[in-house]
Amino acid sequence: MKLRKTAVVACAALSLFAAAACGKDGSPDDKPKDNANPGSSDAPKTPAYTVNKDPKITGSPTFDRIKGKKITIGTKADQPNLGFENPTTGERTGFDIEIAKMIAADLGFSEKQIEWKTVPSESRETQIASGGVDLYVGTYTINDERKKQVDFAGPYYIAGQDLLVKKDSDIKGPDDLKGKKVCSATGSTPLKRIKEKQYGVKEAKAQQGYQLCVQELTNGTVDAVTTDDTILKGYAAQNPDQLRVVGKTFSEEPYGVGLKKGDDALRDAVNNAIEAHVKSGDWKAAYDATLGQSGAAAPEPPAVDRY
Repeated sequence: MKLRKTAVVACAALSLFAAAACGKDGSPDDKPKDNANPGSSDAPKTPAYTVNKDPKITGSPTFDRIKGKKITIGTKADQPNLGFENPTTGERTGFDIEIAKMIAADLGFSEKQIEWKTVPSESRETQIASGGVDLYVGTYTINDERKKQVDFAGPYYIAGQDLLVKKDSDIKGPDDLKGKKVCSATGSTPLKRIKEKQYGVKEAKAQQGYQLCVQELTNGTVDAVTTDDTILKGYAAQNPDQLRVVGKTFSEEPYGVGLKKGDDALRDAVNNAIEAHVKSGDWKAAYDATLGQSGAAAPEPPAVDRY
C-alpha cells in the first residue's frame, strides 16, 4: 500500500471495508446515507441521531464553555472503519466517528457543530488536559496510567491486540515474534506491550501512524505491525493479496471516550449517551455499517464503568 493513494483508490480496494472509507454519513437532519456500497439498497446505513434541544448538564466546566457553540472532538484519520478522513473531501467516517456523533447529539450538538481534530496517540492526554479537544474518541484504551491524567467515559467497545503480517509470513501468533521487527504507533498501548521481555522482539519500531507501519511491512522493513485487531482488519482488506491478520488476540483493549480529569458531570452525560444509543439500537446499526463490513458480527456492547 502506498501512502500517496487517493481516497478513490483506497475505496476501490476496500471491498469489505467500504463503509468506513467511502460512505457519506447520515447527519441529524438528513436521511442516513448508504455507506457500504453507494447505490445499493441492501447495504447497511449509519443511523441518524436526533439532537437534544435542551441537554441538562449541570456542573461541567467544559460543557458550560461550549454549550450552544461547537464541540471539538479529537480522533484518528488513518484507520479504515474506525476513524478515517477522506483526504480529498475531508469527510470523516467509521465506527469511532459514529460514536462521537451520537454522543455529540445527546449533548446538544448537530454534526455541523462538531469540529474534528486529528490527534496522534502521543498527544491525546495533552490535548484533553489543555482543552485542545473537548472529547477524544479514537481507539483510546482505558488504563490506570492514563486515568492519572484524564478521565474516561465508557467503554463503548472491547478490542484486542493482534498482528498484521505478510500472507507468506511464518508468524502465527505472539509466540513467533522472537528476533522479529515489529512496528506500532508512537505512544500507543500496543507499542508498550510488544516491548515486554516475554515477546523477545529484535526491534519495536515506533511510527507516527499505522499507515507508515503498514508501508514498512509491505516494503519488508519490519516483520509485523501490531495494534488492535479492529484497526488491522481495515488495512488487511486494503491489500488482501499481500497481508493478513493473524487472528490471535493477546490483550483486552476497552475503548473509552477521553475527557478532562475531574469533569464528572460531563463524564456522566457521555456515559448516559452511550447507554441510550446501545439501548436504542444505534450502536449496533453503526457497527454493522462500519466494522461489520469485515464480516464479523457485532459483539455484545460492554457495560460502562461509572468509576
